[in-house]
Amino acid sequence: MDAVRVALLREVLAGTEWLTATRRFAGVLRGSVVAHGGGLLLLGTPEYEPWHLAAHLVDEAAWSGVPELAPTLVRHDARPTDPAHLAVGPARIETARRGETLLVVAPGDTEPLLERVHTARRAGVTVLTLSTTTDDALTAMAHETLTVPETAELDLDTVQHLVSAAAGENGPSPRTHRRFRDRLTRLVETVTAPPPAPW
Repeated sequence: MDAVRVALLREVLAGTEWLTATRRFAGVLRGSVVAHGGGLLLLGTPEYEPWHLAAHLVDEAAWSGVPELAPTLVRHDARPTDPAHLAVGPARIETARRGETLLVVAPGDTEPLLERVHTARRAGVTVLTLSTTTDDALTAMAHETLTVPETAELDLDTVQHLVSAAAGENGPSPRTHRRFRDRLTRLVETVTAPPPAPW
């Protein structure tokens, strides 16, 4: 993460609109998976798979005591020979039902996603999107969207960090609860630390 992104993340810690926006979106995400008790499906585009968001949501599920936050990563190029957690293909979206939540992370062209997302929405699935544009059919289908304009200095990868941290913010377990600002402060410290010395 470069110096500009770190500076913007510090600005978020000070309480800009992004802190509010990511908390609101993450609250909808958390509320959807907890209230419905269904699965969380995480889908990217054929060119972009949200691996890091999946990993961070798994961590937040454990830290916050909200297991429903752990997603199933749906991969466009999944193969039956892949490990089970990586072998879920797009056909899973077509079998999604009411009570499940579909979180779509879509930088760029969303056209390849539209038919499957539309099918899921018609089946009663809650559709949430993290997108780089507000002017597309995918955003129109979503129950809730968080848009990171392509011109914004705060990019989609950073916003995914913020959303995952905020999603675990209000977990029910006092023992594992960590304040949102504390987690973001640790993230800033991690990304600004000098690289480890070579072996």
